[in-house]
Amino acid sequence: MLEVRAKLPAILSEDSNNTDVGKGNSARAETTKYYPTWPGIWLMGNLGRALFSSSTARMWPFSYNECNESVFNSSNQRISACDSDPGHGLNPNQGRGAVEIDLLEGGGVAISSSIQIAPGMPQDYRRAAINETLGDYSYCMYSQQCATVGANLPGVPTAYYEELGHQSWYQGLRYGSNNYCAVDGNDTQSYSLVVAGMENITENSCDLLYCPASNDVHGDMGYIDDGKALGHWNINSNGTCFPEMNGYQGVFLCDPDNQDSRCSAPRNDSTAKTNTMEAYNYQMDALSANWGIHMGAYYDYVAYQLEWVSGDNGYLRWMVGGHPIFEIPAESVVKAPQGGSKPNPRLTFPEEPSYIILNVALSAAWGTYPPNPGKPCRGNGKDPEANFICDSFPLYMKIDYVRLYQDTTESSTMAHECDPASHPTRQWILDHESDYVDADNKLVEVHGGAPCRDYTDCTIPFSVQYIFHTGICNADTKRCECINEFWGGPRCTFQLGATTANGKDASEVTFGPPLYAAFIVLGIVVFLTFVVFVVMTIRHRRKMMKEASKEKEFARMTYVVSDMKSSKVMSSRDSAMAIVTPNDNDDGEPDTRSSLVSGPYHRFR
Repeated sequence: MLEVRAKLPAILSEDSNNTDVGKGNSARAETTKYYPTWPGIWLMGNLGRALFSSSTARMWPFSYNECNESVFNSSNQRISACDSDPGHGLNPNQGRGAVEIDLLEGGGVAISSSIQIAPGMPQDYRRAAINETLGDYSYCMYSQQCATVGANLPGVPTAYYEELGHQSWYQGLRYGSNNYCAVDGNDTQSYSLVVAGMENITENSCDLLYCPASNDVHGDMGYIDDGKALGHWNINSNGTCFPEMNGYQGVFLCDPDNQDSRCSAPRNDSTAKTNTMEAYNYQMDALSANWGIHMGAYYDYVAYQLEWVSGDNGYLRWMVGGHPIFEIPAESVVKAPQGGSKPNPRLTFPEEPSYIILNVALSAAWGTYPPNPGKPCRGNGKDPEANFICDSFPLYMKIDYVRLYQDTTESSTMAHECDPASHPTRQWILDHESDYVDADNKLVEVHGGAPCRDYTDCTIPFSVQYIFHTGICNADTKRCECINEFWGGPRCTFQLGATTANGKDASEVTFGPPLYAAFIVLGIVVFLTFVVFVVMTIRHRRKMMKEASKEKEFARMTYVVSDMKSSKVMSSRDSAMAIVTPNDNDDGEPDTRSSLVSGPYHRFR
């Protein structure tokens, strides 16, 4: 769970003419122009770097792990499940991407909480396309003013969408009240009346009398957390601020040279190709809720939370102060409607390792914007209100804390860093470094600096119980300091030996002694091993020779004793069997021997 306690940027001085000022924390923000910035607290998949199009092209916001060319052209996804040998440390046949999850974005009178995901649904499963001949314009659906039947909201009117023969858009999304807002009796709904009205909506737009407060007729209408105490999802039973399904439901993404008519700016035949990137075109979907904000979000700090459970049974839940505002069950994403002329891609519920972004931006096209967008802020300088707003810049989003809660028990399957074995990212980024940096945003190695309480906040986890640590906590500054140049990251938990910012090879930067020293040690070890082997061999041979000598002597004594005993026995039994032979030193005297001298005894004569 990600929790950020923040105060959003606003112009709230007494002399600002902001009519929202002084109404109290529970008052609803209504004066859009005094909230001219676009604050954001969001997550981005680690394989994509925000604002670096070379890293996000064909990467953002994919969450797709299928290989079926009849459903989706795999060439549009940079890391596709169809690739059995992707290299760069990636897993084979695993589709990857950079999903975007927005805890909050935007300001003014409403905040948006959303995910962006791809590939999106084909047109068969989307809102009806507008018919410009009826006078409809591109953004008429935001105010439900489109004349084209079915172009304002998915599922409205009932008869039009039932005739399609299949469901449209994402089913079962959940919406809850922002009860920090003041109650407005005109917004209070009755569950039974709304359910009855939804049976047959004949209008081309929604109303609180016959539609859910979210305007999402496909949303979950069950009890919040299966308990009656919190009421029903999708029903504004309290009459407080309530999220509405965002009219923005995504965009068709294309490379600059693409001529697909669905592109926002397709290249015409008279324009030369730029050849700046590989060709692609695909639909991106935005599952988004806009919810009314109370003035307390601008006056004071408010805790915004995002609970994220991955897997087919998971969910994403957005909360304000612990109260659910919006929820996307995994089933809504992985079980997309089917039955149209073209199959719907089966998405993966977001599971990419992601990083956190906190930023404040300006825009000329979003829900809030400064005076005179696209021109000097003050325009001609004659509008006092515009001058006052422009004089109030810069505006800041203030952060009290950012907290990330994760399950660290042994049974947990949750990854705790951005390069898990299930979804590697590090080697890909190193091998495509130019996609993630530019002249103004170079690769910078970080050596410590994170706030800490003691050394356990500044070292790799498994080293805490040992003497060796990768960093220390400075007692004076209460900031992490890495023990040497080979450990980095804010908490000194990142190994810098493999690759460095100045381009040194891994063999030149290591955690141990220099390479030549390692070879010297290796040589000594090999030599000593050889000496020991020779000594042991010599000792073994000596031992064998000594044992052989003993056996030989034992055998000699055995034969001698045996022959002598046999000779005595034979001589005593038969003295007539003497043989007369000449003596070697013939002295004329006969030499008498036993007939057994032909035996082995002669060898010792």
